Amino acid sequence: MGSISHVVFDIGKVLVDWDPRHLYRKVFEREEEMERFLAEVCNMEWNIAHDAGVPFEENAARLKARHPDHHALIEMYSARYMEMCPHAVPGSAEIVRELKVRGVPVHGLTNMPSSIYPAMRDTFPAVAALEVTVVSGDEKLLKPEPEIYQRLIARAGLPVAATLYIDDSLRNVEAAEKLGMRGHHFKHAAGLRAELETLGLLGG
Repeated sequence: MGSISHVVFDIGKVLVDWDPRHLYRKVFEREEEMERFLAEVCNMEWNIAHDAGVPFEENAARLKARHPDHHALIEMYSARYMEMCPHAVPGSAEIVRELKVRGVPVHGLTNMPSSIYPAMRDTFPAVAALEVTVVSGDEKLLKPEPEIYQRLIARAGLPVAATLYIDDSLRNVEAAEKLGMRGHHFKHAAGLRAELETLGLLGG
């Protein structure tokens, strides 16, 4: 196993607890109604268009035309987006901070709307601490497309074989591994910390 010197973090569900349910539980009285809405109206297939660079207004207009009875709930998705991200993922900010103290370069690669990333950076210190972050909404490219990884590699000057890539999506991790990075499928901060200690980046 080669030495790892650089670390790349996904943001949503790795550094920041993103989930539309955090918002919509505030407005639906019954859990099953909320789940039906998130499955049939503001679903992940619709959401991914924002990450790919489609403006909220344009994407919402299409959905409102199909679901006119949900106009206000659809509008809420963008107007109150940050309520979907109420807090940091437990333990992750501490890991970023410790890596920075040790002089380990840390970067970001995220599927996220362009308009949301500045608020994420301003709200969460761990996101602000990332040195180079490539945002899908800016690039009009989505993970796991290889080109978006290659853009980060070029901009951050990453030594590919010496880079650890961390993501909650297994297919995104596998895409990084195909390019020569070491991958970590994130489930919780304790598991990530254990791997970083094994790699000699933390502890000791």
